[in-house]
Amino acid sequence: MRPKLNYDRAATLRRTETAAERLLWHHLRGRRVQMFKFRRQQPIGPYTVDFFCPEGKLIVELDGGHHNEDEEASRDDERTRFLTSAGYRVVCFWNNEVRENLEGVLISIEQELATTPHPNPLPQGERE
Repeated sequence: MRPKLNYDRAATLRRTETAAERLLWHHLRGRRVQMFKFRRQQPIGPYTVDFFCPEGKLIVELDGGHHNEDEEASRDDERTRFLTSAGYRVVCFWNNEVRENLEGVLISIEQELATTPHPNPLPQGERE
């Protein structure tokens, strides 16, 4: 039996996003990063991930200080194992990294996507 996706939880998380999530979403939305589409607060299996790029099979997670605690870190590891076993790549950043080094975070995301075929390649004959 497939796990139930929790779309109500995802909607609630979108309404109560952190300042770091709001800032990063501003730069990911509308295919602003190498023309890849991102979704925010996307249910995948039993989890709701912060940002998801279906074309790149990339998940971006933002974590606050409470994720340093043993129990929360253990849940994060479990989530990452589940997502990677399902074929996704997961990158995690701290909220303060987004606030203090947004450009570096975006470069890291671009580098992850660089290993993925472009979602909108040029038609045959228009390539260099």
